[in-house]
Amino acid sequence: MARPRRPLLSRDRIVAAALALIDAEGLDAVSTRRLATELGVSGPSLYNHFATKDDLLDAVVDTVLGEVDTEMFRAGGPGDRDWRTALRDWARSYRAALAAHPNLVPALAQGPGRRPNALRLADAVFGGLIDAGWPRAQATRIGALMRYFITGSALGSFAAGFPDDAEVYAGEYPHLDQAHLLAERQREIDEGAFETGLQALLDGLALQYRAAAADRP
Repeated sequence: MARPRRPLLSRDRIVAAALALIDAEGLDAVSTRRLATELGVSGPSLYNHFATKDDLLDAVVDTVLGEVDTEMFRAGGPGDRDWRTALRDWARSYRAALAAHPNLVPALAQGPGRRPNALRLADAVFGGLIDAGWPRAQATRIGALMRYFITGSALGSFAAGFPDDAEVYAGEYPHLDQAHLLAERQREIDEGAFETGLQALLDGLALQYRAAAADRP
């Protein structure tokens, strides 16, 4: 009787296994030996696809960033709307992609590098802002600002960081007398905080946009 064939090793299969490992145990769990075990292959075979661990992590990050919608910035397309609406919808899509894989967020810290989807994302946002009339320097700052805000919001849960034991706060922290209830409302609080911050950012940017428009000849 013929032995069952193992699935062929591919970049996509390695990336999927690495992402699953990161989701379950964090970035430090990824190693050649561990991935080889998960995939049922020999360690050296992974190097046929990725020369280093950093190369692999870049591919994992880029795969996740490929889930972020940028169609709203494409002029003339179905997402051809005002810059504020586009920026809001993009921010929500970006956060959703990162929030699904919070353990991966620290790997985004060094910027887009040579990651194709990361560069596509940066190009779409920057181009959309320029097309809407933002000065280049300000469009660059807005892109950086939104990235800081979105990645920070996806890094972890604010609400889940508070112990659910009321005794922790009794007497010593009188203004936190309801803090033990935060953890059970984690999603509502974290998503509400993101939306509050996003609204504040967009309101502030709208004021700057109007001021910049008034200064243009």
